[in-house]
Amino acid sequence: MEKTIWKFKLETTEIQEIEMPMYAEILCVQTQNEIPCLWALVDPTAEKEIRHFEVFGTGHPIEQDHPYRRNYIGTYQLCGGDFVLHVFEYTKGKLKPIPV
Repeated sequence: MEKTIWKFKLETTEIQEIEMPMYAEILCVQTQNEIPCLWALVDPTAEKEIRHFEVFGTGHPIEQDHPYRRNYIGTYQLCGGDFVLHVFEYTKGKLKPIPV
């Protein structure tokens, strides 16, 4: 199986869904031309799934009483560093095992 790196644009909104190939490995979050993006290592032939992300600004409250697991992905800046935002992926229930 060959893998490749894909780019996914992020919205600067608290909650969003992104469709990507199953078991995509998220590599980083950065801005490209002031657009926040997420890069992932994917199997382009894999079935697609919806993954869930949250974006929080520095100093903003983050609810801790929730029924899902939150994993930190990365941080990006906008407007020359005036806005610093932090991206988390969240999953409900158990995480899916990664095939070997």
